[in-house]
Amino acid sequence: MNLALDLTATSSVGYPLIFGGVLLGSIIPIVPTGAVVGAGAAVAMTSAGLSLPLVLVLSTLGAYIGDVVTYAIARLGGDPAVRWLARHQHADRVASVRAQFARRGWQILVVGRLLPAGRIPVLLAAGALAYPWRRFLPTALVAAALWAVAYALLGVVSGGIFDSPLIASLLATALVLVVTVLMAVIARQKHRAPDAGKLLRGGRATVRVLFVWFVVTAALRAFDVLLPGFTMTQWWQPTVCALLLGLMSAVLWPLILRVALPFALFTLGLGSFIVIGAGALAIFNTVPGVEIENLRTAVAVTIGMAAVSSVMSSVLAIDEDEIFFRRTARRGGTPTLLPDAPPGVIFLQIDGLGYDTVRRAVRDGDMPTLAEWINEDSHTLEMWQTDWSSQTGASVSGILHGDNHDILGFRWYEKDRDHVMACAHPKDAAEIERRHSDGRGLLSGGGAGHGNLFTGDADHVTLTMSAVPVLGKEVRRGRHGRTGSGYYTYFARPVNVVRTFASALMDIGREILASTSQKRRGVRPRINRGGFYPIARSGTTVITRDVVVAAIIEDILAGRPVVYADFLGYDEVAHHSGIERFDALAVLRGIDQQIGRLHRATRLGPRPYHLVVLSDHGQTQGWAFADRFGEPVEKLVGRLCGGDPADVAKATKPRNAAEGWQMNAALAGGGLIARRLRGRVEKAGVSRELHRAPSGRPGEVARVAPGVVVVVSGHVAMVSFTEHEGRVPLETIERGYPELLPLLVDHDGVGFMLVHSSEFGPVVLGRDGLHRLATGVVIGEDPLRDYGPHAAELVRRTDEFPHCADIMINSRYDPETDNASPFEPHVGSHGGLGGPQARGFVMYPKRFTAAGDVVGAEALHRVFRGWLTELGHPALADERVSAPVPLP
Repeated sequence: MNLALDLTATSSVGYPLIFGGVLLGSIIPIVPTGAVVGAGAAVAMTSAGLSLPLVLVLSTLGAYIGDVVTYAIARLGGDPAVRWLARHQHADRVASVRAQFARRGWQILVVGRLLPAGRIPVLLAAGALAYPWRRFLPTALVAAALWAVAYALLGVVSGGIFDSPLIASLLATALVLVVTVLMAVIARQKHRAPDAGKLLRGGRATVRVLFVWFVVTAALRAFDVLLPGFTMTQWWQPTVCALLLGLMSAVLWPLILRVALPFALFTLGLGSFIVIGAGALAIFNTVPGVEIENLRTAVAVTIGMAAVSSVMSSVLAIDEDEIFFRRTARRGGTPTLLPDAPPGVIFLQIDGLGYDTVRRAVRDGDMPTLAEWINEDSHTLEMWQTDWSSQTGASVSGILHGDNHDILGFRWYEKDRDHVMACAHPKDAAEIERRHSDGRGLLSGGGAGHGNLFTGDADHVTLTMSAVPVLGKEVRRGRHGRTGSGYYTYFARPVNVVRTFASALMDIGREILASTSQKRRGVRPRINRGGFYPIARSGTTVITRDVVVAAIIEDILAGRPVVYADFLGYDEVAHHSGIERFDALAVLRGIDQQIGRLHRATRLGPRPYHLVVLSDHGQTQGWAFADRFGEPVEKLVGRLCGGDPADVAKATKPRNAAEGWQMNAALAGGGLIARRLRGRVEKAGVSRELHRAPSGRPGEVARVAPGVVVVVSGHVAMVSFTEHEGRVPLETIERGYPELLPLLVDHDGVGFMLVHSSEFGPVVLGRDGLHRLATGVVIGEDPLRDYGPHAAELVRRTDEFPHCADIMINSRYDPETDNASPFEPHVGSHGGLGGPQARGFVMYPKRFTAAGDVVGAEALHRVFRGWLTELGHPALADERVSAPVPLP
């Protein structure tokens, strides 16, 4: 019994903690050693459990041994050990100390021990200059003793104010932290870089910390009154608990996260509140007189504290950017410059933002960051022509991997596998990357990718679709660096979770107001924006945007050579609102603000960075095909191919019945090409009753009619006849479905169709003409006339793809109104040719070689690769040449 009491006595625990804490913190700076000494001195002043002289002796001894060990590592450990010690130190600071060491060696050792963040540079300089042991040992002992006395005095002061050991030690800890912050601020003001003030405004850190402490204390008092199951009986308890919670978040929480990260990941950050709530419960139970009912109450208090801290920190900042850069600087510390490293490049993709729209946004002030770059003549804005499949899958595969062969749309049907490939499906995305990656993508060699469909062979990825199938396995192995470091870093912090989800709720409210306003004002075209969409929108405009920005900051601080990130929010909102309506432009302004922040944040990295802003495609606005013509294109093709009337009856009902029947009547006569197609059928003697091939076995993909599959991707619809192997020629389609092609080509929603003729090769059919791509012969009016100067070569390339559909349908584009009707229920859409959807943009520094006339995503990849080579990044052994990729 006496032994148990002795083991739990204050001295039995306190002395080892003081010595071990100071020793550990002097070698590995993860423990605030000054706070340990101050708290020990405060306990010694208010209880008989500790002796103040012994606290001083143990503190001096721990600091002395730690300094000697650090000096020995710096002097004898070799280059790897020195780099480890200097991993958070600025090279200029170490060089400055070395220059002064020869003149005032012992003074620098003493002062460096007393100043925050001064000890490591001094010891590094001493080791590098081989400062004699006979001088170092006595000087280091004096410095350690002075340091211990200085911080113990703060504990003596607090012990003289309060009789309670707990309160006195907490006050001593707070005093130590305040003094440390003040000294650090003074040192930063004296030695900061010439342009540091432009990036980070200093001088108010101490006031901010104290004010937030005060507000959190008041909030705890409010919780005491309002929250059942949480009671504080003494006036001093909220102050002490607020201090303890702050210390736990600042000191203990980063260590806890090393274990809790997977839990935070799979709960979208909400799990971090449960973990920190358990810590809060333990803290409240150690403070005398505080009563808290259970873990649920502790989690509620924790969420409230995080919300209060987040709001007050943001309010106390002069503007939103200041708080952003303060947190960024704290995460990265002082950068260590990478010697002989070429400048890095950060590619920022604004998904779906067309060249025409970005020009107007720059002109009208919706993108002030990009406008400033143009006004300063630092960047140039140019257009690039997308492939026929103007969508993210084909574009990003081409840009990142240099190959987008056989990617027909965001989704397409593969007849040999009876499978619809979808770029947004994790397994399909992984399979697409497997087919197109050769290990030498744009981001290979230590690069990073965030929010993309494919990795680009990056070593570090976050929110990347093709990496999702291995995400769970990677987490179990603890290999966080490759699959989601930015995700971990962001959502593991409770304050970030509160801020992001609060912003997401506000965005949901904005979406509901915008949708209601469209309906009230009768805006056309528009689509239904209810259901789950407001929540999904906030996921792209707020949550993933914040995670991507946090991940890019990690890349900058780590000095990664190439980064490629996708901001998806504008594309999502433009789909549902319209490409230049006020809520889409509001999202664009938010993305522009993040680009400006990232541009400024590059100054915090260990290497210089260039920013390139681009889009993967544009968007063309229009009234959705199903809304305009009364039925989706899938139902139209199914009906024309003899689908079951019961299935056809399930099609979307026309919103305008009169227009529906008028459309059917108008199709009866037909135009030039429809008459030619009917004439071919009649000349061949094919019965009009033979409207479908014999039915085959059902596959996993739904058929719109027996043996007929239709897959849509924005402005492109793909028709495949499953009962025929390979590409079905025009002549076979005419025999099996005599009315299908004539009725489709005459439809007001169809711009042109690609079919393959056994006689003429690839043929593009339009209402008033046809274009034989193999020979260039045009009969009637060229159906590709309104779809851009490169339309013929882009369509011809698609015809060569192994999985090209039997009929490729592109929506009709009206150049007078700049509108087209997408086959999906969107307002702004893309995926084919016609209007702004096929015109992406790229904005790059003027010092780069001019991009020139870029046609296709693969060509843009070669431009980007050339820029990296010019900057000094490793060049590929040979240039990538597009070729058919063998299929499994």
